[in-house]
Amino acid sequence: MASSVQKLTPLAAVEKLSERIIRILGCNPGLHTLQGTNTYLIGSGKRRILVDTGSPGNSEYIKGLQKALTDSSSSIQEIVLTHWHHDHIGGVKQIFSDVLNDEVDVFQSSRDLSQPDEDISPVKAIHTPGHTEEHMILYLEEENAVLAGDTILGESTAVFEDLHSYMQSLQKILDLKPSILYPGHGIVIKNPLEHVTYYINHRNERENQILDVLQKQAGTNLSTLDIVKVVYKGLNPSLIPSACGNARHHLKKLVKDDKVEHIVEEDEERWCIVTSKSNI
Repeated sequence: MASSVQKLTPLAAVEKLSERIIRILGCNPGLHTLQGTNTYLIGSGKRRILVDTGSPGNSEYIKGLQKALTDSSSSIQEIVLTHWHHDHIGGVKQIFSDVLNDEVDVFQSSRDLSQPDEDISPVKAIHTPGHTEEHMILYLEEENAVLAGDTILGESTAVFEDLHSYMQSLQKILDLKPSILYPGHGIVIKNPLEHVTYYINHRNERENQILDVLQKQAGTNLSTLDIVKVVYKGLNPSLIPSACGNARHHLKKLVKDDKVEHIVEEDEERWCIVTSKSNI
């Protein structure tokens, strides 16, 4: 799910992206879904993996999926869900009723942060929490490709539930050194290392801005809004609540990093920089 929207590159309803990957657009465009949710058929044989399923009750998506299966003379072997947001799991019920002739397995990650990576037919599922706690990406070794779910988007930055985990997951993707990224929303990313590095640098820059505000007022407990007014100077007032939510994610990460202290004063959250303490 995206954090912002701009003029977007048009995407075809169904498009063969490589010898092993067909994208079927979810036909659910919007502020948070960009052109729509990208779902993918993975494989080159008669039985293929479907990655994500779009939003519920979307007949146009089902038509696109049926066309992709017919054109590729294939059927669905199993369904893999990158995470539990409704625009990725919503189509499961309709696919079972309108597309499948046989029962198939549905694979999804759990919220167990210690779970190992897992092989699923031609792809490896890698746990990448942050966007959501149970989020995973898929690595297709034959093409050195990553299906990034909503950890990385084309033409936008992503939202996240836990920034500390999210930054670690971005590094996991970077460590894979993929040649190409297929995101959960937006265009194919053909410069993945540059793109992921931008994501990391963007978050680090925002973090440094927040630390700078707290450092300059060391010894003072600041509210989230106090920080936002400095870091997001001149922001449209209607966007301040979203900016506060974003800043709070950064602040919670900085607490985990032992750089910031979280204080509650009269039922209001406040934050201050952690300073070195004397042992005397």
